[in-house]
Amino acid sequence: MTKALIVVDVQPTFCEGGELGVEGGNAVAARIAAYVQQHRDDYAFIATTQDWHIEPGSHWSENPDFVDTWPVHGKAGTPNARLHPAIEALGITHHFKKGQYSAAYSGFEGIEDNTNRIQGRDDVKAAQAAGHMLADALKAAGVNEVDVVGIAESHCVKETALDAKRLGYAVTVFEDLTVPVSEELGAAARVEMAGAGVALVESGRS
Repeated sequence: MTKALIVVDVQPTFCEGGELGVEGGNAVAARIAAYVQQHRDDYAFIATTQDWHIEPGSHWSENPDFVDTWPVHGKAGTPNARLHPAIEALGITHHFKKGQYSAAYSGFEGIEDNTNRIQGRDDVKAAQAAGHMLADALKAAGVNEVDVVGIAESHCVKETALDAKRLGYAVTVFEDLTVPVSEELGAAARVEMAGAGVALVESGRS
């Protein structure tokens, strides 16, 4: 099997002290960094995803319901939208930014953008048309198995894993390398992922 690792949205905006901080986010970032350092050679392709919102419409709200609408977070160009320092230090080559003009929970909505060159709606459309999406990159790398880690298990990790499964990949989510928004939402996400055929295991399984 040719494997890829997708590190989903490990950004300060989703860690303690961030606009949508998840309890345990910083600890997960550290565990993911340690895992990548130990297992980098296991993967033919490693990528990060980031919320990189410019004008995401109703996804941002002054009166969020925390279901479909949220406070301002992952704002493009801000320090909290950068990768978490522990992840940034890994020197990962491929970075996919998502949600410039939409909600974009799945990493498969991300566009490879290592230099923040994608600014306007036309840039997004051009990048999509040119095949700079995550699915394109995985196909080019010959990947057939995907491991998913990151924040938050109940939202963007889940949606990324489900999309990978829909695209025909063998998909694993490492439970110790992700964290949900809440235990209740995490439990529901695990049921949904398991039902779709996503493997849920600890990273030390191999």
